[in-house]
Amino acid sequence: MLGCKPAETPVDSGNQAKLGGGDPVDKGRYQCLVGKLIYLSHTRLDIAFVVSLVSQYMHSPCRGHLEAVYRILRYLKRTPGKGLFFRKHDKMKLEVFTDADWVGSVEDMKSTSGYCTLLWGNLMTWRSKKQAIVARSSAEAEYRAMAHEICEIIWIKRLLEELKV
Repeated sequence: MLGCKPAETPVDSGNQAKLGGGDPVDKGRYQCLVGKLIYLSHTRLDIAFVVSLVSQYMHSPCRGHLEAVYRILRYLKRTPGKGLFFRKHDKMKLEVFTDADWVGSVEDMKSTSGYCTLLWGNLMTWRSKKQAIVARSSAEAEYRAMAHEICEIIWIKRLLEELKV
């Protein structure tokens, strides 16, 4: 893919709901590519969501799924300098951001929760995961996302206390 045309975004927002489709593709090659993207997404959070989308089809990938993986690779070609950068800060500050989409998955009507925690201005934890049940409202989806992040904050607080920070 060295000669490919770079992509502006990791996923085509118009085709997100219609990610799959087409003929089956080589399962081994697909799993290998997605596995490498999963590994890379630990430092490239800009691709984490779309990698989680394509990883849902590891058992039976189709042409559309493989095209989505190729789009991620074309996006990575365009943005080689992006990634996590950690800086030293003197003031300890814990910041938390959380969000959820309501009925983000057209297939099963489940919402996706996401959060990130910054400590000393640096990203410490993050997560994007489909919720276990179908939320009845956007408020319920947001509440569930916030509840997961609060559990994460309690864990971080206890960890910092053990480390005497």
